[in-house]
Amino acid sequence: MHKTLDDIDVAGKRVFLRADLNVPMRDGAVSDATRISRLVPTITELADKGAIVIVASHFRRPKGEPVLEMSLAPLAGPLSAALGGRNVSFANDCIGAEAQKVVGAVSGGHVVLLENLRYHEGEELNDPDFAAELAKLADVYVNDAFSAAHRAHASTEALAHLLPAAAGRMMQAELDALESALGNPERPVGAIVGGAKVSTKLDLLGNLVGKVDMLAIGGAMANTFLHALGIDVGKSLCEHDMADTAREILGRADEAGCQIILPADAVVAREFAEGAPSEVVPVGAVPDDMMILDVGPGTANGLAAKLSDLKTLVWNGPLGAFEVPPFDAGTVMVAGVAADLTRAGLLKTIAGGGDTVAALVAADVLGDFSYVSTAGGAFLEWLEGKDLPGVKALG
Repeated sequence: MHKTLDDIDVAGKRVFLRADLNVPMRDGAVSDATRISRLVPTITELADKGAIVIVASHFRRPKGEPVLEMSLAPLAGPLSAALGGRNVSFANDCIGAEAQKVVGAVSGGHVVLLENLRYHEGEELNDPDFAAELAKLADVYVNDAFSAAHRAHASTEALAHLLPAAAGRMMQAELDALESALGNPERPVGAIVGGAKVSTKLDLLGNLVGKVDMLAIGGAMANTFLHALGIDVGKSLCEHDMADTAREILGRADEAGCQIILPADAVVAREFAEGAPSEVVPVGAVPDDMMILDVGPGTANGLAAKLSDLKTLVWNGPLGAFEVPPFDAGTVMVAGVAADLTRAGLLKTIAGGGDTVAALVAADVLGDFSYVSTAGGAFLEWLEGKDLPGVKALG
């Protein structure tokens, strides 16, 4: 098990906290502060224990050069506000004399925000010399950036080997949630996987069929599976060249005793536009000039009923083109039932991935799931069964 804040003494020590402050900005202001607010428990706990908290993050892709629009300086204010007005000093670099001066000028309980790690090319190259420069600033390393854990960069991987290392509270919660989802879940465990392409979720589907008891496939990728079974999907988005792969996944699921649920009915329309005339048809009767844009009510109801048989549900990807009503109905309905079962204590629900988070927000159930990961790539790679360098480095 990885070390956490419970396992390290931080009083009077300088703690290098790898965070993910790669937040969306609009007109110079933070437009979604979720990643900032999720860091607050770890920063507060470290500062209250008397540590100097040195917060480091990447921001966008400056490619090893200082780019003014990619500075973390505008985040010092929002970070301070999230911490209840706690003072946040800003260092104009993340290594060298400038960073050392700012860190050296503060005492225990203070917070320092370093400039964008990716201003130095050594960060993305996982350069040991750059990691050694970062290590000079601190006595202890804490990683609270699960969303960057799938990248072997200097601040996520190399640095963890140079200082006593531990997971922050957000990283700890993420790892606990993932362990309870697939590592050692309460069974029966099911998964809902949606999205556009089978090709981008091949490893994910391949790993899940060996881990879950039920796998429901939705979104446009379900069309590829239907096509692979000889069903005509009309003008629907479909990866025709992935038919053999889809059949192979179905075969593997069969061998593993994993029940696959594909749509039985579908909402179809001639165009993908809000308010476009649509109708519900069995999947075997999709007109040539129409496209599948959502699972039908029969499929949604059937899937919702299945959820009450499960103890654990992993969700990645919407069931239909949820961004445009009425093609959000299937996702919203099933998400609502999953949320009800979670609130009643009957189901543990773990969801993640960008589109998934947006779909749960649209369904107004984000706060009702047991755990929602905001980490896109890292969450996916973990579901694919891959080792994450930033997690592995924590021991």
